[in-house]
Amino acid sequence: MTVTIRPRTRVSPSAPPLPASGAREPAGRHTVHVGRLALEAGGVLPDVRIAYETWGSLDADGTNAVLVEHALTGDSHVVGPAGPGQPTPGWWEGIIGPGRPLDTDRFFIVASNVLGGCSGTTGPGSVGPDGRSWGGRFPFLTIRDQVGAEAALARSLGVTRWAGVVGGSMGGMRALEWAVSHPEMVARAIVLASTGYATAEQIAWCQPQLLAIRQDPNFRGGDYYGHDGPDSGLALARRIAHVTYRSEVELADRFGREAQRGEQPLGGGGRYAVESYLDHHGRKLASRFDANSYLVLTEAMNSHDVGRGRGGLRRALRRFDGELTVAAVDSDRLYPARLSREIVEAGDRGTYRLITSPHGHDGFLIETAQVGAVVREALTG
Repeated sequence: MTVTIRPRTRVSPSAPPLPASGAREPAGRHTVHVGRLALEAGGVLPDVRIAYETWGSLDADGTNAVLVEHALTGDSHVVGPAGPGQPTPGWWEGIIGPGRPLDTDRFFIVASNVLGGCSGTTGPGSVGPDGRSWGGRFPFLTIRDQVGAEAALARSLGVTRWAGVVGGSMGGMRALEWAVSHPEMVARAIVLASTGYATAEQIAWCQPQLLAIRQDPNFRGGDYYGHDGPDSGLALARRIAHVTYRSEVELADRFGREAQRGEQPLGGGGRYAVESYLDHHGRKLASRFDANSYLVLTEAMNSHDVGRGRGGLRRALRRFDGELTVAAVDSDRLYPARLSREIVEAGDRGTYRLITSPHGHDGFLIETAQVGAVVREALTG
């Protein structure tokens, strides 16, 4: 199957100042300008800025570094408390540190905010070359573009070869793309709860999320900075996505058909408990994330196909001769286990692991003991 990627060509006559989401830079976060980046679907980002955090020390030959790739609404703050400019604590607590699976006594750990995001790296909320926020003019990105930016970061840090690249979900897409795009720079790739290509169902789940944001009256073609933004649309998109992140069994066990406390859903205009749960997650994301970045990153995920232009998945994976570990979550309905097995089978090599969890896709974030064991095994192999 041939996939054609078309860049967005939305143009706006003006854009108010940079939003807070595009400007925040917490203590402990570093930034570097890596210059011009030509994009796969056409166009150029003239001056890419990357925000990142590190733990541990890089060795003299630059080969003990491990890159941690975050998921869709994550960022470079993998571990650590919330603080000024950092609204949430680390999203993978217990993974990084002395003696941890990502052992800072052995490895130099790097986590960068993804290109197109909203936590310090160049994205739609960043100021463009004309002094205005990119907004709706921000170009279409692919996963390969994001990896290209990360390769520039690696060079700027003096990393000559990653001891490992590890990520889950969208981060797993980038980990796999790293192995195929830059095989000489990756000793080990660890892909968690992800896929070699975006499936029809995954793209289908994304469509109503994209429409929810773009059809919000406050979207303004993406040029809402300085105005009320499309918070309702973003919150609705998150509700849709969150259902796919958890399992049917978990939702049934946690909520069943219970009413939200003090509310009456049967004719009283109230909510079921599961509806309140989704409302909470929708509001929470809308309070901290840029809707434009949600669009850009979601469309980048839809573009994901490591076999595109490379003769298919099997031929693409043959480029990589390092160690490949792929782990699935048994209850994941967004990235089902068959897609993880397919990566290993297509490459005729690698290690497959299955994480047992009732939590669905988010199990790769929640089951830290099991995931940590997979990561530790992969990095000591």
